Amino acid sequence: MSDSPTAPEHPAHPAAPMVAAAPAAARPLRESWRSRRVLITGHTGFKGAWLALWLHSLGAQVSGLSDGIPTHPSLFELAGLSGDIHSIEGDIRDPDAVAAACAACRPEVIIHMAAQSLVRRSLADPRTTFQTNVLGTLNVLEAARTQPDLRVLINVTSDKCYENDDGSRDRGFREHDPLGGRDPYSSSKACSELLSAAYRDSFLAAPDGPRLATARAGNVIGGGDWAADRLVPDIVRAALAGESVQIRNPTAVRPWQHVLAPLSGYLLLAQALWDSAEHAGAWNFGPDAADARPVGWIAQRLAADWPGGPLHVEIDPGPHPQEAHTLMLDSSKARTQLRWRPVWNLADALDAILEWYGRLHEHADMREATLRQIEAFEEANAADR
Repeated sequence: MSDSPTAPEHPAHPAAPMVAAAPAAARPLRESWRSRRVLITGHTGFKGAWLALWLHSLGAQVSGLSDGIPTHPSLFELAGLSGDIHSIEGDIRDPDAVAAACAACRPEVIIHMAAQSLVRRSLADPRTTFQTNVLGTLNVLEAARTQPDLRVLINVTSDKCYENDDGSRDRGFREHDPLGGRDPYSSSKACSELLSAAYRDSFLAAPDGPRLATARAGNVIGGGDWAADRLVPDIVRAALAGESVQIRNPTAVRPWQHVLAPLSGYLLLAQALWDSAEHAGAWNFGPDAADARPVGWIAQRLAADWPGGPLHVEIDPGPHPQEAHTLMLDSSKARTQLRWRPVWNLADALDAILEWYGRLHEHADMREATLRQIEAFEEANAADR
């Protein structure tokens, strides 16, 4: 168990339902999430920490399960999240640990984000990748079946879960396209999707029971990411070391988006699921087609304006393992049915990253800097609706 505060007292029955007169897309986030009991797996990671801070700021009772803090430094530490949420230390691969975490916090909403999320690491350690991404998901699904107050379960997978024909198509992947994966990471995420579909059809089909959806997001960027083998963290490490930025596969095209864009989709999906079981299923959350850009373009844009920069960008000759050249998502379903869209485009996302690391460079209060970006995103989202 971590040194985080004791789990909050829970009422004998679920809190007031999230259902309201207005549809989910039209309701303010705070109205939907205040006092909601939420369990995030992987809450100490990059995306998990952004989501935990956002939900805490909305008034939710946030608990998290993770196997320690994956990087140092980390957004989780910089934002001071250990004092805000009930952190439970446990391995997602351990079914008893997952069951105990659920029993301790009695979630109404579970957002499953714990994963081995790196393609290159999956090639070096495929066993751990499959154990984490497939058996870990199985453990969450099994624990969810026993939770009397659970209403919503979202399994966050990846845009890489699709059977990739590497750019031969003239559109982004849609939710009904075949699943696949040529590397262990992509395959494990396709397996996680299939596992979720099997549990949804076999065990979670009752209209008044937990509603299960999967969320497939594009390449996520933002402040506070220090993971290995990802573009923005690689730029950060090069800047701190006073070295050139080494990039691989500069012509590879990815659907880049700020971390808050898919997270807003997950929150909106959870609201819609709470209201209606008809939203159970798979969902894409990706940027506009114009924001699918090559790796080299992103690196040059950030390096030119980096705080304390500019930085020099070089091509790392490798050798490198093969990766898909093109990935694009079609998010028409989320845009039409949830009225979701990424209100920050790629230029906004890159500006937010430069601002965040500029504040870090100035030794600013990074909790405040992160909350300020969340508030700015909320304001843009509200204005867009």
